[in-house]
Amino acid sequence: MHWMVLIASAVLEAVWATALGQSHSLTSPLPTLIFALGLVFSMLGLGYAAKTIPMSTAYAVWTGAGAALTVTWAMINGNEPPTVLRVIFLAGIVACVIGLKLVPAVPLEAVQDSPVRSPAHK
Repeated sequence: MHWMVLIASAVLEAVWATALGQSHSLTSPLPTLIFALGLVFSMLGLGYAAKTIPMSTAYAVWTGAGAALTVTWAMINGNEPPTVLRVIFLAGIVACVIGLKLVPAVPLEAVQDSPVRSPAHK
C-alpha cells in the first residue's frame, strides 16, 4: 500500500511541476490552484509512504519517478523535443526507480555485524 501511495505521490509531483510551469509565476489562478493542491497531496503521500519505506529510498523514488513523468509529459505535449538520448536517460531513471523497489533496504547494523566485510571496514 505504501508503495502505491508513493507512486501516486510521484504522479502528483509531475502534476504540480507541470502546473507550476503553466502558472506564469503563480499569477494564473487555475494552474496555481492545481500546483498548490498537487504539492500538498504529493508531500502528504511522500510522508505517509516514508512510514514504512526508508526516507532515502522513498525520496529517490518520488523525485526520480516525478522527474521522469514530468519530462515525458513535456515531450508528449511538444514542450520539449524527444530525442534518442533523452529517452535513453529517462529509461535509466525508470530502471533505477524499479531497482530501488526490488532491492531491499538493509539496516546499517546488519552490514556492520556481517561476518563478510570489505577490507575498508576492518
